[in-house]
Amino acid sequence: MSSNPEKSDRKSLRTRASDQLRRMSSITRRLHWYAIRKRSFLFLRIDLLFFAALCLGWCADREFAKTGTLVWENSRSFKLAEKTNQLIYTVTSPEGKVLLRADALKPLIVISIAVFSLFALQMLGQLFSYFREDKKIRKILSPINEIALKADELSRLSFSEDKYQEIEKALENIDPSQTAADVPLSFNDQDLSGVEAAMNNLLLRMRDSYRQQAQFVNDASHELRTPIAVILGYANMLDRWGKSDPKTLEESITAIKNETQHMNHLVEQLLFLARGDSGKTTLELEQVDICTLMQEVYEESFMIDEGHRYRANIPDESIVITADPALLKQAVRILTDNAAKYTPDGMEITLSAGLTPENEPYLQVQDMGVGIPEEEIPHIFDRFYRSDEVRHSAGTGLGLSIAKWIVDKHGGHFEVLSRQDLGTRMRIIMPPKEASPPKGV
Repeated sequence: MSSNPEKSDRKSLRTRASDQLRRMSSITRRLHWYAIRKRSFLFLRIDLLFFAALCLGWCADREFAKTGTLVWENSRSFKLAEKTNQLIYTVTSPEGKVLLRADALKPLIVISIAVFSLFALQMLGQLFSYFREDKKIRKILSPINEIALKADELSRLSFSEDKYQEIEKALENIDPSQTAADVPLSFNDQDLSGVEAAMNNLLLRMRDSYRQQAQFVNDASHELRTPIAVILGYANMLDRWGKSDPKTLEESITAIKNETQHMNHLVEQLLFLARGDSGKTTLELEQVDICTLMQEVYEESFMIDEGHRYRANIPDESIVITADPALLKQAVRILTDNAAKYTPDGMEITLSAGLTPENEPYLQVQDMGVGIPEEEIPHIFDRFYRSDEVRHSAGTGLGLSIAKWIVDKHGGHFEVLSRQDLGTRMRIIMPPKEASPPKGV
């Protein structure tokens, strides 16, 4: 009678999964009992210290109540009375005079019962928390267990030559015109399911990266096309009749200068992001006081921008972090410039620094501007993204992308709170000084 290979494989897989589950249960149980033993001995040591403290307290209380004072030179002892079988606590002065004789057996029994009851309650608490902690340990170990299962699965794969040919054929038949939602590879083979999932994941990430790069080039070309077209238009106008018309000449020169400055600023931002993406921009890390940094930004903004009221909410004490001061200041300047750009004249902009309730350092810029629609907040850090509300304002749409790159490289993150027609609060949360320096800087 012939056997079914697929049925045999499923049975073997179930057996391996069952064995792995038993091994995980055994590891969980050992870890759990180790934790229980460790806590039990800790509780025992603490309770013994508590017992000793209560005994010393009782002795001191009896002596003070009898003599009115405590003298270190007095000698103290416990003796068992032969006739009454009582444990007698005796205090004798240096001259040999008996100052106190008290029965210590009953108090010690009471103290022992109290400490034992406490220990029993602690053990009962461990019993009640057993299942909750068991679930917690299993949750912690689940990634390790999954890795072990995948490693076991890969170690048991034994591909024949036709399997490799099947993979090669599928790779040759990939259609580049597929959308990101389509699955590039499909082997229709149970043995190759793990390889299929890994390769599809890699291909989809590559496709997404290519899409983002193509979008970036397209957006950059579009943004550069506008100032070039303006410059070309004014140059043609100058060529036709601007040479003899002083007003047209002045207007054209001013427009060309403005567009050239805008294009120069755009190219600088593009180069900054390109260097950052290629890993050529590195952080010069040092100890930075964010209170001093925000004070500098406040004073500069107060002098440069006379159209708004600036307020500083900065503590007197220092808050020191590890950061690149120039880049971090650049990120804050970007937020401040945006706040000034979208806040009506005469309104207030507040610059703040401090610590969150979780003791994380933060730098904050809050305005009273037009605000950001809630549905657009997730996109404000995308390159060249500009809200419909602010497209009429000057800008490249790259400032917040640069600020986010700087903050991400420092291991920090943004918190954005905005309400339309009320204002926006942009907060940079930085890792504390004690945190490890960011990797890859």
